[in-house]
Amino acid sequence: MTSSTAKTFVVGDIQGCYKGLRSLLKEAGFKPKRDKLWAVGDLVARGPSSLDTLQYLYDLGEHFDTVLGNHDLHLIAMAHGIGSPKPVDKLEALMKHKSFDSLIEWLMQKPLAAKPAKHHLISHAGLYPTWSPKKAISLSQEVEAQLQSKKAKDLLNTMYGNTPSVWSEELCGEERLRFVVNAFTRMRFLSGLALDFKTKCHPSLSPENLSPWFDVANPKLKPNKTLIFGHWASLMGETKNPKVIGLDTGFVWGKQMTLYCIEDQQLFSIQA
Repeated sequence: MTSSTAKTFVVGDIQGCYKGLRSLLKEAGFKPKRDKLWAVGDLVARGPSSLDTLQYLYDLGEHFDTVLGNHDLHLIAMAHGIGSPKPVDKLEALMKHKSFDSLIEWLMQKPLAAKPAKHHLISHAGLYPTWSPKKAISLSQEVEAQLQSKKAKDLLNTMYGNTPSVWSEELCGEERLRFVVNAFTRMRFLSGLALDFKTKCHPSLSPENLSPWFDVANPKLKPNKTLIFGHWASLMGETKNPKVIGLDTGFVWGKQMTLYCIEDQQLFSIQA
């Protein structure tokens, strides 16, 4: 591949770690006027520089895109007066800044699932095992439509909660949207096909009745599809499957930030 060829990069959870992001992009040779950067969500919270992070990504224009993570959705909810920031999230400078409203408006245009390249699907937490990538995009669009409508506050008000825990096509209204949000932004382990929200450890330490979502057989997923996700820091990217790429490697917790180049199938990491 020649140096003039545009590349597509996907970065793991940034969580307001602006300096780490810039160092990692430099390490990977990211060219902001040539390449495309995607993020797996959780752009903000916990790290020291959520404002600088969002402003930089926003300024990349068409050379950046993202799916939403749970921290991003929570920020959007707080901007609508739902919930309040915790000191540990270090969001005060962002929420007081003059550009806050426009940054929130920008985030509200982002999906929960997207295709950054052919045969690739990206979402914050992963792909629920009864959904095809096509179904995932369709369900993401249901949430997007609500988030970009006059009913946005209704969605933000009712998205919190752990039920229902199993998908059914019969689900409707707020229960349907809540399940979709949870599957795309909070999922780690499943008990059968039920989402489990209590367990966040590495799979080697989990109860026997639980399986990582990516170890549950998905009859709707073709072998040529690659799934890219974040969210699960304790996993450290260890999926044991080259077609399932976990990019949250816990930078904000003192570990690593990881970036994946789709064309080269190459991972880049920097230490916190």
